[in-house]
Amino acid sequence: MTRAAIPGLPSRYPIGELLPALYADDDLAQRFTAGLDTVLAPVLSTLDNLPAYFDPALAPADFLPWLASWVGVETDPAWPVELHRAVVARAVELHRWRGTRRGLVERLRLCCGVHAEVRDGGGATWSAEPGAALPPPPAGELLVRVWPVREGVPVDARRVLDVAAASCPVHLTCRVEVLPGPPGEPEQTGG
Repeated sequence: MTRAAIPGLPSRYPIGELLPALYADDDLAQRFTAGLDTVLAPVLSTLDNLPAYFDPALAPADFLPWLASWVGVETDPAWPVELHRAVVARAVELHRWRGTRRGLVERLRLCCGVHAEVRDGGGATWSAEPGAALPPPPAGELLVRVWPVREGVPVDARRVLDVAAASCPVHLTCRVEVLPGPPGEPEQTGG
């Protein structure tokens, strides 16, 4: 990342004022140090504001992908800047829940704007009764059922599948179903 020079940006620490008294009235020394001030002013300004660069809410937009790499999160360049900021800000929290239903549901809500229900078919099965018949094998499929957070907002099924597949254990297949509303609610019919 590069920060361009800002024309006319004054230095908070002018070098000419720091010179010994012998050079205070020397025109060449003052002009030379003024040139250095012009070059160093953006660097010093960046260093003075360094904490803002590490805050996803304040960091420059072109700095966000680098900041995302620090917290180990992948972002999509097509996402709006606000979504980049939100994903980077919540990355550590979402890493805590990675590989769990809650983590996938939260990531889908954040990245895709959907509510989700996750049915994991890759877990272990057992029987509580001794000598009983073996239960059927796990389905081997992660079913993610999603519906929009707000009515009338379309769900991007491809994006949901990409996010879900990235969080899906490698031994499971991932399937996404897009619902018009929460499961269990009767579908409304117009008429």
